[in-house]
Amino acid sequence: MSIFLIAEIGINHNGDMSIAKQLIDAAADAGFDAVKFQKRTIEIVYTKEFLDSPRESPWGNTQRAQKEGLEFSADQYKEIDQYCKSKHIQWTASAWDIDAQRFLQQFNCTFNKVASPMLGHIPLLKLIASEKKRTFISTGMSTLEEIDTVVKIFKDANCLFELMHCNSTYPMKDEDANLLCIPMLRERYVCQVGYSGHESSLIKVCTAAVALGATSLERHITLDRAMYGSDQAASIETNALHNFVQTVRAIPAILGNGKKILSEAESKTRDKLRINVSE
Repeated sequence: MSIFLIAEIGINHNGDMSIAKQLIDAAADAGFDAVKFQKRTIEIVYTKEFLDSPRESPWGNTQRAQKEGLEFSADQYKEIDQYCKSKHIQWTASAWDIDAQRFLQQFNCTFNKVASPMLGHIPLLKLIASEKKRTFISTGMSTLEEIDTVVKIFKDANCLFELMHCNSTYPMKDEDANLLCIPMLRERYVCQVGYSGHESSLIKVCTAAVALGATSLERHITLDRAMYGSDQAASIETNALHNFVQTVRAIPAILGNGKKILSEAESKTRDKLRINVSE
């Protein structure tokens, strides 16, 4: 089993292309399959009243300044696209509105990602499904009935999808992971199921998720958890990414195939240590 690993850069780049490239470098060097960003059309996602409300940030003192400071321009996304290609790592961005998804179509990313907050945005879901690209769908903050609706949209569109179990708290307590939802979702929807994590712990929850059959993992990454940003504390720092990838990729081999056989290596030990006493 090959686990698809997504390094969620999200908005942890803080609007700085040099930080984004450092995070791409770290993910590619560690062996992740892809990096992911977030794309919003600010004027669509948020109301004018909200955008004009106060918020202190490195970019100013309004919500608008903060939100705009975290968004990359079209030229910057073109730079990201070329940079990821040069690093031989896939990339995508989770769109928060229809205009953002249409913007992303120009890059022909190899897969789509639906963020948990978007599971109620039916027009966006139908647009994504119409592209018929492999789509990872996070299921945080959702009821089973809501997931039923989303799954039907993708099945009706004949679009390959993979659900990702998720608890949308930042950071998530390990004991809130509820990872037994992974086999439950796999059985209910007869599809592959991954895990999208927001815990502050490095590896515990993800190793358990893979042991339960998760076929993909998504974790936020950061240069430093102390940096500005709401997602930084729930991220893995770049200096720990190699260990993370090596550990989770080793789990399938460690689990084996569940068949009880006497291996050649164990047979040699048996020849030395086995005591047989007949009645």
